[in-house]
Amino acid sequence: MNRLKHSAVLFLLPGLLGFMIFYIWPFFISLGYAFTDKAVHGTFQGFKNFMELFSNKAYLMGLSNTIKFIAVSVPLNMGAALGISLLTKKIKRHRDLFILVFLVPLVIPSGSMDYFWSSLFAYNGVLNGWLRILGIGKIAWLDSGIAFWVMVLIFTWKNLGYIIVLYLDGLNRVAPEYYEAARMDGASPVLTFWHITLPLLHPTSILVLMMSLINSFKVFKEIYMITGSYPHDSIYTLQHFMNNMFASLNYPKLTTATAVLVSFMVLLSQVLLGMERRASS
Repeated sequence: MNRLKHSAVLFLLPGLLGFMIFYIWPFFISLGYAFTDKAVHGTFQGFKNFMELFSNKAYLMGLSNTIKFIAVSVPLNMGAALGISLLTKKIKRHRDLFILVFLVPLVIPSGSMDYFWSSLFAYNGVLNGWLRILGIGKIAWLDSGIAFWVMVLIFTWKNLGYIIVLYLDGLNRVAPEYYEAARMDGASPVLTFWHITLPLLHPTSILVLMMSLINSFKVFKEIYMITGSYPHDSIYTLQHFMNNMFASLNYPKLTTATAVLVSFMVLLSQVLLGMERRASS
């Protein structure tokens, strides 16, 4: 047994060393830039960068939009995935094909899908072409407040299938005896859902919430490829701010924003992991 453990450690060691050398160590080195006035030969200035960050209009706009996006898209994605999962459980024929339809976005390259979305929502794109046929004026889908809902749509479309699979796994773990007992007691489907399905899905919901939060930050890639570095104000996120700071070589602001974001994500993950442990116990 000890020999097996030693072999496992030897196999894991190269990957762990690589992760420490190329990810963890550079992160802590760059973290020092958050406390200096410039990256090269900078002088220590305490928390001045952090105070300036929270008075920066671009940062505050990105922070506000990111929080708003998470507050809207994550519950919407989770609710839609749970509803479709419950519907899928009732389908008797072609269930696998039904699930496959929602998993297709996961295997389509981002470049292809970005071309599709930009062609669909461009001012002279497909969608406005259909509106013109119907006698309706063009809509600035990506250059107005509607762009926010386009971003929510792209996020939901891309991540819905993955969350459905997680919820289906959670539903399959619920013992049928619970539902049999509920039927014998005359419980309605609504009561069964609220008092059996939802409580027993609590550990799965915590996992889904964690994955949805992580994936909500990944939508930046699609939005960036469609709208560029400076999109409409409604979809300017924290990632846009940090990407622009990197492009302008403003490393103190970049690392300061990164430090705040990482601290928040670590704190949030610890809270959610604690909730998951309590739900599983």
